[in-house]
Amino acid sequence: MGWSFVFLAGGFGLGFLVLAGIQRLPFMAGFGGVGLIGIQSLVLAAVFGVLTWLIGARRLHLTCRDLRLTPASTGVNGFWTGLCVGGALALVAMLAAVPAGHAAWQQDGGGLLAWLGAVALTGAVLLPAALAAELMFRGVPLVALSRAFGRVPAMVLLSALFGVGHLMNPGIGLLSILNIALAGLWLGAAFFSDGGLWTATGAHLGWNLSLAAFGAPVSGLPLPMPWLDYSAGGPAWLTGGSFGPEGGVLASVCLLGGLLYYVRRPEPESRS
Repeated sequence: MGWSFVFLAGGFGLGFLVLAGIQRLPFMAGFGGVGLIGIQSLVLAAVFGVLTWLIGARRLHLTCRDLRLTPASTGVNGFWTGLCVGGALALVAMLAAVPAGHAAWQQDGGGLLAWLGAVALTGAVLLPAALAAELMFRGVPLVALSRAFGRVPAMVLLSALFGVGHLMNPGIGLLSILNIALAGLWLGAAFFSDGGLWTATGAHLGWNLSLAAFGAPVSGLPLPMPWLDYSAGGPAWLTGGSFGPEGGVLASVCLLGGLLYYVRRPEPESRS
């Protein structure tokens, strides 16, 4: 447990120092919004990637198999499967809000090509963010804590920390925190499935990118998207309201479905 704490605390501390230094550079004045999120995500992914090697591989002697860094062929398939599963779950949560909460989409200017370009750019920004989060909460700490206390207690503890880690997001409430923690359990189950870390990263990216692409806030953070604008309707406890679908019960049901999907899949080692 001690090394998991060192990994998380050291990663956040080092990431903060690196980002504080980078933000003093003159060229950073031209970055804002999505661009700034992208730079922050790249820094955190790099920091936690280095710590995965230093603490996970060198200090704890965890192998690539232990860390769920699967071979390229399995990892690519896992990533795309996770991307599709995560994207589909988020879209279902939004679609379910149409009849249940009178959610709706409206055109807000721009066209299909502008939308496709924005989706591609947003995906490029959200990919390192998803990878950084999976390295933080489903990499070394999850493996180390699973060995010490068992897989389920480790997943519950780190999922709770994952939820608490979003406390500063705008408009967050108790249900939002619980849903994000539930997403942590879902991603933890994906981490232990075929594709390992890459499946979890794909699922994380798929969920976030689907929300952003179809005009909804991502964990309370609105991301600019031309052409489509999503109105969540209400009540907020059902649809998520201004926080985005992650603030509502419909997302809870979808995330629980994603968790069951991966929990019910057999362990990779047990497959013929």
